[in-house]
Order: sequence, then C-alpha cells, then structure tokens
Amino acid sequence: MSTVSCSRCHQTIDSQAISCPYCRITLKAYGHPGVPLHQANGDYYLCESCVYHQDDSCNFIQRPYAKSCTLYQNLEESKLELLLQQSKNSGIVVVKNWLQRHQALLLLIFIFLVCLLIALSAS
Repeated sequence: MSTVSCSRCHQTIDSQAISCPYCRITLKAYGHPGVPLHQANGDYYLCESCVYHQDDSCNFIQRPYAKSCTLYQNLEESKLELLLQQSKNSGIVVVKNWLQRHQALLLLIFIFLVCLLIALSAS
C-alpha cells in the first residue's frame, strides 16, 4: 500500500483513498480511485501554473479560475521532465538512434564498398 500526504491537512493517507479520512477533502474525481483530482490551496488558481492554460488548449468551464481540476499538469514539472529527457539524449544515444533509423542506408553503403573493393582487386 503506497501512501501520500493530504494536500489540506498533510496527514499520511492511502494513495487510492477517494477522500481524506481526516479532513474529508475529495482526492479522487467521480469517486474513482484512478482519476486524481488536483486542488488549489488558498487564493491560488490551478490555471496559473497549468500547461494547458499556457498553450491555450484548455476548454475547462472554470478556466482561468479553477480551484480543482482532473487534467491539471504542472508547467514547472513538465519543463523539468523535458530537461531530463533532453539530457538523456547524449551524443552516444543520438548516434545509436541514428544508426538504428538508417540501417538500410548503412547496408547499401556497405554493399557498395564491398563491390568497390572486389572491382579494384580484380583489375
């Protein structure tokens, strides 16, 4: 059983809990443990730091004053994930990926070089 901290009362609770047993805040949308419900704290609105609000693809009715949302994606976390993904693409990985994508071209070049060596050795 994994545990998380309640966003309101900061008590440790089960990660699949639909509501906090201490403060009764709703943690999962539609009563389903697989649909997390993100909630804002205080006078803060979720839209201020949401990826969908920044790229103007959000069509939520309460936008830009949403205090709770199921689709919320933190902009800073998304930027951090992108940086981590880009740092994983080091030079060796880029070359390896290029070689995998262009195997047919490399095979043709190899066959051409073998034919060229045979032609040069025969003459």
